[in-house]
Amino acid sequence: MRVIFNVDAITAPLTGVGRYALELARGLARHREVDALRLYSAYRWVDDPEHALAANQTIAALRRNVPFKGAALEAYTQLRAALFRLHTRRMHDWLLHTPNYVLMPFAGPAATTVHDLSWLNYPEMHPPERVHFLDRHLPRTLEKAAVVFADSAFIADEIATRLGVARAKLRVVPLGVDAAYRPRARDELTAVLTTHDLADRAYLLVVATQEPRKNLVRLARAYAALPDALRARHPLVIVGTRGWLNAELERVLAPLEARGEICRLGYVAENELPLLYAGAHAFAFPSLYEGFGLPVLEAMASGVPVLTSNVSSLPEIAGDAAGDIALLVDPLDETALRDGLERLLEDDAWRGVAAPRGVQRASAFTWSHCVDATVAVYREVLAGEAAGS
Repeated sequence: MRVIFNVDAITAPLTGVGRYALELARGLARHREVDALRLYSAYRWVDDPEHALAANQTIAALRRNVPFKGAALEAYTQLRAALFRLHTRRMHDWLLHTPNYVLMPFAGPAATTVHDLSWLNYPEMHPPERVHFLDRHLPRTLEKAAVVFADSAFIADEIATRLGVARAKLRVVPLGVDAAYRPRARDELTAVLTTHDLADRAYLLVVATQEPRKNLVRLARAYAALPDALRARHPLVIVGTRGWLNAELERVLAPLEARGEICRLGYVAENELPLLYAGAHAFAFPSLYEGFGLPVLEAMASGVPVLTSNVSSLPEIAGDAAGDIALLVDPLDETALRDGLERLLEDDAWRGVAAPRGVQRASAFTWSHCVDATVAVYREVLAGEAAGS
């Protein structure tokens, strides 16, 4: 098979969608069933996944520095579509897959991945131009696509019920977790933990972009309600870039940061992140809504006890209604969050059971399985195209 794979999302710092796109691109490039792979980013072909990661910095910088909104965004979208038509005009027998919602115009078979419906469920938590873009362009993508990938059964159900996509068109393919996320000996961690002033500190970790959907305001308030001695033993470490609509978060974090109870590391290097996971005493991820929840999987794979939300896809990924793998709490209930954090940090009996079970649960999710399952769907689409021709 011959595949065109869109790699716009492979931009540092990598989000969950960017990681998914990067791992799929790498896997497709070496897959035995993919005879030819072309990677397309923004307005041109790129050589390989690593080239995409470097080449996309130009567009990323443009979006940061130029008001990429309204008419400007639509003009860019139309120009990009015209260039893609030109570049693929003789490739109708290839299959196009975009891993990030909106397809470019293409005459051949096409697939898309819809990771979540957060812009629809929580429009107030997104930049308005993103909401308008998806509202305008996603319906045509869903009509055009031969299949729509979803990261979880929860999201597949939402796509069917909220967007009216036929269930026969939906395919659930879970994400994977890199082998770098694993339990580690303490001596492996010393250098990185020392760099971030975390050596010999039993920290509570959260990895999330600082934006409203990640629910960091309630997490910080619940953490602040813990006993003083517990906070002193377990500082809250936040890893992730500063996002949008976070003025309230800044107000909540400021006094805790001033007392040294919270430490924000921002974006950390890719080679450091698995070590920061493995060095954590515990991990909290009380997001309001996730299409998958990759950080939960990364923490479990690292042998770290986890607290997460009992909503959206997160119970599906944690794989545990009984609380033997992860603590599931109502993310809107700050008292439940506080009580859950206290148990997460102090219940050694539960922690001793949950950590190894989390490692076992995470081992079922690999990027190689994600790639193989994706290629199997490609094969199905192309077979359907051949039968219909």
